[in-house]
Amino acid sequence: MKKEALYQYVDHTALKAFTTWQEIRTLCQEALDYGMASVCIPSSYVRRAHEAFPELTICTVTGFPLGNASTEAKLAETRQALADGAGEVDMVINIGMVKNGEYDAVTEEIRLLKKETGERILKVIIETCYLTEEEKIRMCRAVTEAGADYIKTSTGFGTAGAALADVKLMKEHIGPKVKIKAAGGIRSREEMEAYIAAGCSRIGTSSAVSMLKN
Repeated sequence: MKKEALYQYVDHTALKAFTTWQEIRTLCQEALDYGMASVCIPSSYVRRAHEAFPELTICTVTGFPLGNASTEAKLAETRQALADGAGEVDMVINIGMVKNGEYDAVTEEIRLLKKETGERILKVIIETCYLTEEEKIRMCRAVTEAGADYIKTSTGFGTAGAALADVKLMKEHIGPKVKIKAAGGIRSREEMEAYIAAGCSRIGTSSAVSMLKN
């Protein structure tokens, strides 16, 4: 696959606690220059980024990275991000609820956030490194039933990131309208191509420019 095509899959990401506005500006300009799908940035920068780069699709995160905020807090965070100009939201599920077997509650939370985002894209991070295979399958069902647009492997801040085996499992168990985003630890062109071949429609990475420069 040509690198120009690969860039179109990338959510160009900067989510570290110490990310500066200058780094966000650089990220946004790179995303425009290389034709990336979006930038994924902290919600505190969404308004400034939207004002500085109105033509750019801006993604942000909700309940990030642990996922254990209340549903009301996630809804408020999502609502503000959308008002500030976000076009996409990546939410983290409540992993504790999954471990409790409270699958209906997790599904309902996703449904409420999708209702909030409306026609804008909602991606659901299930943080695969903490889940059993059965829990991953149940989350595929939850994301599908709740009407979310994407299921996403990882925050990049857990004990492990994306794995091809998880993407293949998701592909088998999600509904036909749900897409897949892989994120966390993808650092080579070969890995990007492998994840896309496995069924991913988005790749979350902070390394796209360096890994595709040659």
